[in-house]
Amino acid sequence: MSKTVKVAIIGCGGIANGKHMPSLKKIEAVELVAFCDVIVERAEKAAQEYGIKDAKVYENYQDLLEDGTIEVVHVLTPNDSHAVISIAALDAGKHVMCEKPMAKTSQEARAMLEAAKRSGKKLTIGYNNRFRPDSQHLHKLCERGDLGEVYYAKAHAIRRRAVPTWGVFLDEEKQGGGPLIDIGTHALDLTLWMMNNYKPKSVMGSSFHKLSQKRNAANAWGPWDPEKFTVEDSAFGFITMENGATIVLEASWALNSLDVDEAKCSLSGTEGGADMKDGLRINGENFGKLYTTNVDLGPGGVAFYDGSVESDADLEARMWIDNILHDTEPVVKPEEAYVVTQILEAIYESAKTGKAVYFDEKAALLSNS
Repeated sequence: MSKTVKVAIIGCGGIANGKHMPSLKKIEAVELVAFCDVIVERAEKAAQEYGIKDAKVYENYQDLLEDGTIEVVHVLTPNDSHAVISIAALDAGKHVMCEKPMAKTSQEARAMLEAAKRSGKKLTIGYNNRFRPDSQHLHKLCERGDLGEVYYAKAHAIRRRAVPTWGVFLDEEKQGGGPLIDIGTHALDLTLWMMNNYKPKSVMGSSFHKLSQKRNAANAWGPWDPEKFTVEDSAFGFITMENGATIVLEASWALNSLDVDEAKCSLSGTEGGADMKDGLRINGENFGKLYTTNVDLGPGGVAFYDGSVESDADLEARMWIDNILHDTEPVVKPEEAYVVTQILEAIYESAKTGKAVYFDEKAALLSNS
């Protein structure tokens, strides 16, 4: 394939270096031509490591967007700037991959949707856990109807002690929340995708600031500063869909629990169930007997050869660039990511008010805003 896609990176921090740039660099059809960061030294370093020979460096994303040769922009900034940068990029005629969550608020996410429709450009959100082997396999089973109607599910995002202490993760103003919007968003996206159900009816939520105020706490990345910990340390949601299906969402960075799972889901359907607790397990009933099947997701099958599996980040990047090259629809549709943001926002709202949030009322408020 001779076509080359010119890609720009806005935000050259942890997620750019840990996920996007290494994966894009592996794709022959990609040229990383421009890098932007408010800390210009980070953009310069990224350009040297991942860019083409004459890659450009910017401190202001608006200057970068004036370059008409750039076709694709990856928005990898804090949550509070996802919408404004993505909308500007779409309006500038660029396709946009925005890191999760789609936006800090549902109103911002809806504005991103409108910009994508207005511009005719592609917009996708970085829910890379959809591209794991277990997620891909389970989704195919769900599509085929192996589980029947999935009417009960759990979305798991539980860490025992793994609070990210760097960057702006603990800053509510920048991020919009803590573990719910950070890792709970992945678990919810996976669950809704498996169920193919994007019509929420109501949400009850609760959030806690219990362990965040402990000093010298045990933590994967060292003790956090309670004074800077302005987001929740855990949050939980009870979601009812229009068809009656129910989802329980659990998210924590710090929780006294040994039941630890992240970016996983459990599904219960009329014909069978599935979970990602111990690999991918499928359960059901055959001829009056119960069964549990552990799916072998390894690439092997040949003696003395384990094979290789493309990482979720690499597959996400490759399929996204294929969408551009072949003018196909992204795996993560922005309309789906919008519903995830709506539900997360409703959990936070319910947690503050102590009342259920009903989506027919919420939609009416938004339509009048």
